[in-house]
Amino acid sequence: MIENRLVEIEIKLARQEDLVDTLNQTIYRQQKKIDELEALCMALVRRMQEVRQGADEPRDPVDEIPPHY
Repeated sequence: MIENRLVEIEIKLARQEDLVDTLNQTIYRQQKKIDELEALCMALVRRMQEVRQGADEPRDPVDEIPPHY
C-alpha cells in the first residue's frame, strides 16, 4: 500500500518536472521572440523618424514625380 503510494508520488513528481521543463522552454522561446519583435519595432521607429526628417528637407523639383504618374 505505502509502496504504491510512493510510486504514484514519484510518477506525479516526474510529470511535474517534465511540465516545468516544457513551460520553461516555452517561456524562453516567447521571450526570445518578444526581444526580436521589440528590436524590429525600434528599427521601424528609427526608420520612420529618418523618413520624416527627410520629408522636412526641401526637395528638388527635378526629383518630383509628374502628376500623371
